[in-house]
Amino acid sequence: MKRLMAAALIIFAAAPAFAQCSDADKKALEAFDHAWGDATSRGDRAAMATFFADEYQGFVATGTQGKAAAIEAAARAAEQNRANPADAPRPEYGSYTFSCTPNTATMTHRTTVTARVNGKDQVFYNRSVHFLEKRNGRWQAVANAGGALDDAGVLAYMEREWNDAALKHDRAWFERNYAFDASDISSRTGAIMTKAQAVASAGTDKTELQSLDLSDLNIRVEGNTAVVTGVNHEVGRDAQGKAFDRRVRFTDTYIKRDGRWQVWATQGTTIP
Repeated sequence: MKRLMAAALIIFAAAPAFAQCSDADKKALEAFDHAWGDATSRGDRAAMATFFADEYQGFVATGTQGKAAAIEAAARAAEQNRANPADAPRPEYGSYTFSCTPNTATMTHRTTVTARVNGKDQVFYNRSVHFLEKRNGRWQAVANAGGALDDAGVLAYMEREWNDAALKHDRAWFERNYAFDASDISSRTGAIMTKAQAVASAGTDKTELQSLDLSDLNIRVEGNTAVVTGVNHEVGRDAQGKAFDRRVRFTDTYIKRDGRWQVWATQGTTIP
């Protein structure tokens, strides 16, 4: 496999040390967001009201939206979706980042929405930023902003998710995001793998990663193809237990099929 890495992109940069969230904070905030999204999808006015602070402001295309307006808009959308379930959007939330103080938090994530358009599923990507405060021991949203991601933004998120999948040996990510005719050239052996071989390797690779860092990311998009280049600093132990500390320059080529970007080819070269 070309590389095992974790992104350090500017748009995903970690918060300073004083603003780090504990693992418990992160789990609680992510659970809050999923419950908020679930209540919104159901159009449950009573449940939604518990997630918003009274002075909530949402920044939308037409301006700002207060608590009552946000709840009403979500409820109306849910009613329309129930009337046309086949065309209802199906959102998925992921790629979370957090920064915290004892009583405030900023949370960002990507939302992937699959929707039926002209009888065919299409995928749309958005990025959201939520500003939260803890009141009476529970989180509430005080402000929210977001917007659609362009292709470069989608690919930047995919690189980050690729890193997470490599860290977790997540075969499902490779199965879902590699094109059927993908090729994967190893930076370690130079061997070329098919999609099936890359998916299998993701689950059986015995490499133990200690730290990962991505730099020099560059994204170029032309129509339905894109090229992403960068450098990865990988520290860990190989399958034989031998320590390594290396930098790998990589090229990832993507293709967009049915409105969704997929890995088409990937290759890495170890920098001496």
